[in-house]
Amino acid sequence: MKSYLSASLLTALFFVSPLHAHETYSGGKTTVKKEGANAFSLPAANLPMSKRLDFSVGNSFFRNPWVPAPSSTDARDGLGPLFNTNGCQNCHIKDGRGHAPEKGDENAVSMLVRLSIPAETPEQRQAFIRDGGIPEPTYGGQLQDFALQGVKPEGKVNISYTDVPVEFKDGTVVTLRKPILKITELAFGEMHPKTEFSARVAPPMIGLGLLERIPKETILGFAEQQLADKQGVSGKANYVLDVQTNEMALGRFGWKAGQPNLMQQNAAAFNGDLGLTSRLFPNENCTSAQSTCDDFPNGGEPEVSDNILDFVEFYSQHLAVPIRRNVDVPAVVQGKKLFKDVGCQSCHQAEFRTEDREGLPALSNQLISPYTDMLLHDMGEGLADNRPEYLANGQEWRTTPLWGLGYTKEVNGHTFLLHDGRARNVMEAVLWHGGEAEMAKQKVLSLNATEREALLAFLNSL
Repeated sequence: MKSYLSASLLTALFFVSPLHAHETYSGGKTTVKKEGANAFSLPAANLPMSKRLDFSVGNSFFRNPWVPAPSSTDARDGLGPLFNTNGCQNCHIKDGRGHAPEKGDENAVSMLVRLSIPAETPEQRQAFIRDGGIPEPTYGGQLQDFALQGVKPEGKVNISYTDVPVEFKDGTVVTLRKPILKITELAFGEMHPKTEFSARVAPPMIGLGLLERIPKETILGFAEQQLADKQGVSGKANYVLDVQTNEMALGRFGWKAGQPNLMQQNAAAFNGDLGLTSRLFPNENCTSAQSTCDDFPNGGEPEVSDNILDFVEFYSQHLAVPIRRNVDVPAVVQGKKLFKDVGCQSCHQAEFRTEDREGLPALSNQLISPYTDMLLHDMGEGLADNRPEYLANGQEWRTTPLWGLGYTKEVNGHTFLLHDGRARNVMEAVLWHGGEAEMAKQKVLSLNATEREALLAFLNSL
């Protein structure tokens, strides 16, 4: 039996009043109306059909597993021998958010652990300025917890938690969980005694090409405005090595803004996460203390061709932001006002205009609402990993974009948030804020139950 929607119902579902059109279409004309489990996996709505084949080809290299060399699948061979996953999609599940292991013995498939040691000698300090960190001497800059058959993984990631109770002014108690990270089953001996660790879950992939097109001057302008406002919020830009130009550039991507552009972000992930070489990162991910990479055949030099890098870059640039929902609902309207009143919008800036770029018309000149300032902020001791990265110190993190936040559950089946997935829901993420956000958090703690629900309604509408 067929069923039909009335014209009035169709209008109610798809009409957006001019008053809220900009807010509803967070990604400008790139925004898609698709909901459900695949909401993060669609091309920009304004991407021409002539370019959608490029998007699909990039998607295939992002989604399909890479295999060991030699293989008849020579376009996707060279995996490992040490790696974290055999495919990008395994971490960025459905192009969405990763999570920490939920049990002590579970593999950390969509979470990795960065490694480094303090820069103590003049040579190390120079290397830190250039590379943003000093890799752990035996295990390198990232722990690889998977390996090819016949090879032991570098180690195993174990996460446990301790309870941290937080009380609202009305007496309501929320119990946060603080992660305790342990690395066990080390295959190449003990680590340096001063090793610094940072657990990182995979962030969502949506809207990255738009973030790449935010003018540098706009981002730096937010830092200047925050200083001028004298409200205790003082974001700063990270400057990182662009390996293609060999010059320092504005950091945009990664939890501490440690990568300058998507091409380098992708190539670094191919190298660190999958053990694949490219023009940007031509060396295998084994250290001088490991002979493992020399013992196995590679998949060519480089293993990821420039052609593949270009397709994956195009794909990651054009993954669309889904449409906002419930914009006109009274609780959402109230929550938006509370979001601004408590001070959240000082860092989670709502409005940008992307710059024009030849060859990327779909991403050019778009009015977008990512709710980030792309700057580093001190988030306090509670969220600190105590591991610096270029100009970011051990308590600083880049402001996370909030667009798509309300889709997390339906896309990824969970609502774990923050850099290490410790927050089990949006309110827990808010309550972990400290440092520059301490004043805003204290205002949230003073909200009554109805106001808290309104704030959450707004955040989940994004």
